Amino acid sequence: MNNGSRSVNEKHSRPTGVDDTTVEALGELSKALETIHRVRGHLYSAHQLVGGADLTLDRVVKLLREAGHDETANRVEHELLGRNVLPGRWTFQIVEEFDDGYYAAFQEIERDAREKLAGGRRHIFEAEMKERRRTHGMPGHEAKP
Repeated sequence: MNNGSRSVNEKHSRPTGVDDTTVEALGELSKALETIHRVRGHLYSAHQLVGGADLTLDRVVKLLREAGHDETANRVEHELLGRNVLPGRWTFQIVEEFDDGYYAAFQEIERDAREKLAGGRRHIFEAEMKERRRTHGMPGHEAKP
């Protein structure tokens, strides 16, 4: 890659004077942010799964009582149903703390770096890689839609 590398379109082209190392660093920062987006999705999945499991416990308690297992039903009802997954927190609180803290900071820092170092342009590294790797003139290898 070099400063003269072409991009697939102007929107993803590197601004004049932006060097290879900066483009690579911004690409890595973007990649790290994409990983954090996936983490956020996993947290929301955990939030929904734990919530669904907790709601299922209502039926568990009912069935245990119908079967005459009141001691076990009481334990599920009083020790597990509605229990915090972390001290003082249900999963919605964990998700909110993550969103408002680490996730928000990561997004803001990545956006700020792009603004300051590349005029706000996204995916410059990937766009240049696409231009290098595609076969010009071959169907399915077009630069843009």
